[in-house]
Amino acid sequence: MARPIDLLSLADEELSALADADRARQMAAYMKTHMAFYGVQAPARRKVLRSLRAQVPISTSGDYAAAVATLWDGDHRETKYLAIDLAIAERRFIASEHLPLYRRLIVEGAWWDLVDPVATHLVGTVLLNDPHHTEPVIASWAFDDDVWLRRTAILCRLRHKDRTDAGRLFSQCLARAGDDEFFIRKAIGWALREYAKTDPEAVGRFLIAHRGDLSPLSFREASKHLDLPDEGRTRR
Repeated sequence: MARPIDLLSLADEELSALADADRARQMAAYMKTHMAFYGVQAPARRKVLRSLRAQVPISTSGDYAAAVATLWDGDHRETKYLAIDLAIAERRFIASEHLPLYRRLIVEGAWWDLVDPVATHLVGTVLLNDPHHTEPVIASWAFDDDVWLRRTAILCRLRHKDRTDAGRLFSQCLARAGDDEFFIRKAIGWALREYAKTDPEAVGRFLIAHRGDLSPLSFREASKHLDLPDEGRTRR
């Protein structure tokens, strides 16, 4: 693998060639951030990622961690997107040993566009493949002072479908049901709504049983596509 600094230089060079100043301002405004953008949207970034992977192949777990961290340290948001996309693309290296790296991306990212793909595609994959080592970490994140770690603890099961540990999903949603943070309440509703695609009856029972515990936002989002009885839709 080339030296880590070479990867960031290559990324900046390719992104600069595609830069669009007007789009960059629009993207920054939409994300409500002062971080610099190149103005390169997802389809073009995917081409950049393919180019980077071809030029700087990753062959070890150490290469993986170094490459992700190097791109993450870039000054533009697109390099952070590339860091996450690279981490997801190199599936063979997604493992519990990299949970500290993923935690860094979550805490430093501190916004939904950076946190959610880490939560669902990286932490979620590790949890599915290695629950023994990962469940205790998720349990601690659910009560962390950092809102984005708490959000991750809820969203990490989002893609598990019929492999979802429903008991843990429900208990963690209930544990955070009184959280005042918008991004937590929204995450609870999203996680439950997604699992309802797999087991609508279980989610319906949970919502009816805990309609007085969940925030209106969480309840509304979770029940959006469920045919609950009228008493199940009325919160005490």
